[in-house]
Amino acid sequence: MTLPRPGDLADLLRLPSLLSVPGDVLLGSVVSGERRSSRHLAGLVASSSCLYAAGMALNDYADRDVDARERPKRPIPSGRVSARFALGFAATLTAASLVLAGAAGGRRSLTVAVPLAAAVWSYDLAAKETRWGPAVMAACRSLDVMMGAGGLADRRAWPAAGVVGGHIAMITTVSRRETEGGTKTLALGALAGSTATTLAAAQLALEASEDAGILRRRIHGAVSLALLSVHAVEMVCAELEAARQPSPENLQKVVGAGVLGLMPLEAGMLAGAGKPGLAAVLATGWRLARRLARKRSVT
Repeated sequence: MTLPRPGDLADLLRLPSLLSVPGDVLLGSVVSGERRSSRHLAGLVASSSCLYAAGMALNDYADRDVDARERPKRPIPSGRVSARFALGFAATLTAASLVLAGAAGGRRSLTVAVPLAAAVWSYDLAAKETRWGPAVMAACRSLDVMMGAGGLADRRAWPAAGVVGGHIAMITTVSRRETEGGTKTLALGALAGSTATTLAAAQLALEASEDAGILRRRIHGAVSLALLSVHAVEMVCAELEAARQPSPENLQKVVGAGVLGLMPLEAGMLAGAGKPGLAAVLATGWRLARRLARKRSVT
């Protein structure tokens, strides 16, 4: 079996969107309120990233016949990556993810990693084309936040996980029509959804900053508002354009903005929770991801 070139592998794994994964774990860790070592967090981020990459490879394996008709330039139908390699790579990355989760957080982390892996494989191989597709994908990213929280039982992380899941459900709903075009109603529904998740994130950020001193609360609030505004502007601009003309190209822009827009959304919540430094790191990652997206596909 011939190994793909690095550039072809980057296309298979949607390299720009892979940068959106660490924010899930960081957000879950911060809002849960539990202190974790840098080594622990790094292990969970690595585990989560491996599983996300596995999902991307598995997605192209499952869609190889459809992509041959609709997106022949993708890695598998173009012949740059073999279907056998994509499936094997997805399985290897999934196994690595579970090993990393166990090493970083033991049995507690595995109680999240195992159902997360099951959700990823279920989405790509069974649920994607059903009415449950958006909900299963939302569960994947919500569980990713809970990975950072260290376990499903930590209720402090549930609201943030819900915001992330709601955003992803909306983006996944739009993505189902990104190759054939949609309707104005679909685009306006996405606009309503992104507005709701932004407001929910702002409310969580406001509540998280209540225990800080006045000065710190104002600083954290200002940073949070700025980042959430960036997210809102990116989403609204793409969604209004799609509402004006719901073409495949414009719907793909909504999906691309949504995948990468998760980063300033989570950064805003991190800033509100008293971690402006982590928020700045995530915002910097967002700028890098946008730059990479000019050369490589996000969706």
